[in-house]
Amino acid sequence: MPDLADVAAALAPAFSSKLVHWQESHGRHSLPWQNTRDPYRVWLSEIMLQQTQVATVLEYYARFLKRFPTVADLAAARSDEVLGLWSGLGYYSRARNLHRCAQDVVELHGGQFPQTAELLQTLPGIGPSTAAAVASFCFSERVAILDGNVKRVLTRLTAFSGDLASSAQERILLGLATELLPRRRLREDMPRYTQGIMDLGATICTSRQPSCLLCPVQDLCRGLASGAPERFPVKTRKLKRSVLPLSLLWAERADGAVWLERRAATGIWGGLYCFPVFSDEDALLAALPARLQGHLQAVPPFVHVLTHKDLRLSPMRLVLSARQAMALQLAGEGAWFGRADWTVLGLPAPIRKLLA
Repeated sequence: MPDLADVAAALAPAFSSKLVHWQESHGRHSLPWQNTRDPYRVWLSEIMLQQTQVATVLEYYARFLKRFPTVADLAAARSDEVLGLWSGLGYYSRARNLHRCAQDVVELHGGQFPQTAELLQTLPGIGPSTAAAVASFCFSERVAILDGNVKRVLTRLTAFSGDLASSAQERILLGLATELLPRRRLREDMPRYTQGIMDLGATICTSRQPSCLLCPVQDLCRGLASGAPERFPVKTRKLKRSVLPLSLLWAERADGAVWLERRAATGIWGGLYCFPVFSDEDALLAALPARLQGHLQAVPPFVHVLTHKDLRLSPMRLVLSARQAMALQLAGEGAWFGRADWTVLGLPAPIRKLLA
C-alpha cells in the first residue's frame, strides 16, 4: 500500500475542491435535515440513519420533530413516549441513548450541543462518526466522518488495500480521510465537503456497479485506474448469522385488551413492551395453568430479521373471558393494555404487526 503522506499529497487539495463543487451542483439538497446548522436536527438525523435507509427515516424524522421540536422537548418526554415514536425503526438502544443524550445536553450543557467532535463524543450514543458529522455540518470543524459510504469512497479513491476488519487499518484510513479535508474557507467548505462525500457514496460510488463515468473525481481515483474499483473496501471478517427460536404468548381479553410485559433494558427489544417471550413451546405451556392450555391457538410462525440474527417467532394466541383474564398469572411483570394504550407504547415491530 502506498505511503499515506504520498497519497494525501497527490490527491489534496484537488479532491476536496472537486467534491465541494460537485456537491453544490449535483449533490442531494432536498432531504429535511440538510441545509441546516441546527445541531439538534442534524444529530437526530444521524442517529436515525444508522443502519437504516433514508426512505424509512423520513417519516420517523418528521414525526419526532413534530412531537419534539427542540432538544428540551425531547429531554422532558417520558421514555415510553420516545420508544413509542421509535417503534418499528429498530435498534432500540438508539432511542434510549437518544433520550439520555437529550437529557444530558439540557442538564449538563444548558440545552446547547457542544461544538467539537471531542466533546460531542462524551454524550450517550454519539460515536466518532456522528460527532464528526454534527461538528462539521453545524460548527465547520475540520474533522472527518468515516461511515460506510465514506469508507467506500476513500478506499476506492486511494486503492486502500488495508483490511478494515482491523481497527489499526481503520485508524490509518481515518488519518488519510483527515489529510484530504479542505484547508481553506472552512465555514463554507466543510459542511459542503462532508455532505458531498456522503452523497458520492450513496448515489455514485455505490457498493455494486458504481457509476464511475459520472464521478467528479474519476481522474483521481486509483481504484478505477486499477480496473477493479469494486474490490475496495477490503474487509475479510464475515459476521456470522444465528437463528434464535422464540415462543410468544399472545394473551387477549374478550374486549380486545392484550397482556404486555416490559422487557429488560438490555438484550433483544430492550425497554419495549412485548408479549411474554419463552425459549420454546414447552416453556410457554409450563407458564400457564392446565385449564387454559386448551384455549391456545397456534399462529403461523414467521422469521423476523435482525442485523446479525434471525428470530424464528412462534406466537400462541390465548383469548380469555374477563373472568379468565383476572385469573391469569405470569412470572413477569405485566398488565392489560387496551388498543388506545398499546398503540402509543414502544412495541417491537413484529408484535405491532401481529396486533395490527
